[in-house]
Amino acid sequence: MPRIAVDAMGSDAAPRVEVEGVVAAVRARGIEVVLVGDEARLRAELKALGAEGAPIVVRHAPDVITMHDAPSMAVKQKKKSSMRVCFDLVKSGEADAVVSAGNSGAMMACGLFVLGRLPGVERPAIVTTFPTRAGECALLDMGANVDPKPAVLAQFGVLGSVYARLLHGKKRPKVGLLSNGSEEHKGTPLTREAHQILARIPAGNPDFSYVGYVEGRDIFEGQVDVVVTDGFTGNVLLKCVEGAAETMLGIVKEEVSRSGILAKIGAALMTGALKRLRKRTDYAEHGGAPLLGVDGIALICHGGSNVTAMQNAVYVADRFAQIGLGKELSAAVARHGFLMDTAPTSAPGAEAIS
Repeated sequence: MPRIAVDAMGSDAAPRVEVEGVVAAVRARGIEVVLVGDEARLRAELKALGAEGAPIVVRHAPDVITMHDAPSMAVKQKKKSSMRVCFDLVKSGEADAVVSAGNSGAMMACGLFVLGRLPGVERPAIVTTFPTRAGECALLDMGANVDPKPAVLAQFGVLGSVYARLLHGKKRPKVGLLSNGSEEHKGTPLTREAHQILARIPAGNPDFSYVGYVEGRDIFEGQVDVVVTDGFTGNVLLKCVEGAAETMLGIVKEEVSRSGILAKIGAALMTGALKRLRKRTDYAEHGGAPLLGVDGIALICHGGSNVTAMQNAVYVADRFAQIGLGKELSAAVARHGFLMDTAPTSAPGAEAIS
């Protein structure tokens, strides 16, 4: 059974939400977890939850990487931080995956410095899932690479297709490149060059099909299964969508409260539908965003994660470890070597957006 290393000091409400999420996951599915952080605080939280006897290993880590730390420096200088210790556990084989709601830039740096890249991958990417009319859509990069090269975007198409196949059950995912129009002359020099690379993929490619440019509205219509973009654009899009979803649900509640009795009765009848809508748009239901392309499994959770988010992140990490995500990604990269024709940069690269 895989063992998941959880950084218990990363979230805004650490370590309470991490410990509660881990305890819930262990009790529900018997997942093996190593909680990493301030041992005294973690054991106090476990005691408060009546989980002192739970099969959870506690590993002491005296330091914490904060949101204000420069990622690359923190990873090198805070070797006893909870996040760095989690990655060291995976590197040594004592754990099979990392889950953290801490500094996303530091997660990227840990992935590169400690685990390294998968062979053939130049830059890892953060991938997340958006709800659509047709199910789910994977979008990457969400902030790890703000200024990537065209070939890196093409590589993201390969990595994202594996994610969509394994997590969303898409047998032959449709991959699109995010742009400001569907015409080939649209976009930027980056998107136009990336399009030329992806267009070299044979039409009969069994792994995925490249459909060309897609616009932002196409994501939610479900016309594609994977959308590729740079980390700057992806991060802005992600936060806009999160904000829009919360605002729209809030507006609905406000309007209902201001309306008459018939509107309130109608809203009561729609309670089930509204709850399902909130669940589909709630990031907590997806747990965390995997850092695809590093030689190991690492899930980046929202800094404001709640107990449900952390519990689901542990589930996702366990699932990826069981299905061998790294082997699947490596095999896909090897099959599409013609897209991986750029030499890796010597430095770890741009720091991720928090």
